[in-house]
Amino acid sequence: MALELRHLRYLLAVAEHGNFTRAAEDLHISQPTLSQQVRQLERTLGIQLLDRTGRTVRLTDAGEAYAHHARGALHQLAAAERAVHDVRDLSRGQLRLAVTPTFTAYLVGPLTAELHDRHPGITLTVRETTQDRIEAGLLADEFDLGIAFQGAHLPGITATALFTETLTLVTGTRHAATAEPAALPVRALADRRLALLSGDFATRGHIDAYLERHGVSPRIAVEANSIQALTEVVQRTSIATVLPDAITHDHPRLTPVPLAPALPTRTVTLLGRADAYRSAATRAFTRLTQELVRARGYAGAA
Repeated sequence: MALELRHLRYLLAVAEHGNFTRAAEDLHISQPTLSQQVRQLERTLGIQLLDRTGRTVRLTDAGEAYAHHARGALHQLAAAERAVHDVRDLSRGQLRLAVTPTFTAYLVGPLTAELHDRHPGITLTVRETTQDRIEAGLLADEFDLGIAFQGAHLPGITATALFTETLTLVTGTRHAATAEPAALPVRALADRRLALLSGDFATRGHIDAYLERHGVSPRIAVEANSIQALTEVVQRTSIATVLPDAITHDHPRLTPVPLAPALPTRTVTLLGRADAYRSAATRAFTRLTQELVRARGYAGAA
């Protein structure tokens, strides 16, 4: 029997679901057909790939090894298909972008609008996630580009500086103090209730390091995994948060409160995979991003 791509996809689906019935439903084929196809694959290879003896179907050791290469092969084929269908005049195309949460609040919207105005045929897929998952996704060919921060990147990741981001304490405008000092001493944060991103995000680590450096133990009243949740909380309560200056500039119901000493700035970067095929859409979006951050006057724009 000649191996076909469906055999690889069928095996990986069973491994992912741990169950032939659920895998068959996901693949929109019958369970007997799926079982037969996987058996054919095992007979062709001359080895058992799945352990069917337990309540959950699992890959054998040989199956794990085979599945690892099968995933890689499918990723490479998908990349080849994108390269073949790359349209140089940008009349159509696809771009997969991953960003950390702060950029959803002030950068993704303008970038999407600009991309749509210039190249309406390009389909943009945006995923909001943590920086480590962005880099892992780039290496796994799940994303074309990422927007995150400069730092110690995984091998194989390229980082191009875009601009410098400044963070500050933020309160709701209707809860802002009428006689706030020119700069609030960082020690005063020990008496403030704060709403911050959860600990798996780079922004939270940046804030925690700043507070620890100045001997402040924060009173965390709310933890969230989205900037929108933080801004909603801050607008309606006396709880404060820490956000990029760029967000408060466009938000009439948020008031920035400078801190002394100020939070350290950080460099925003455009991430990619070093050996990735760079489609016309990817190159166009890179140029567009660099132009937009300069036009909007972000500090230190490249």
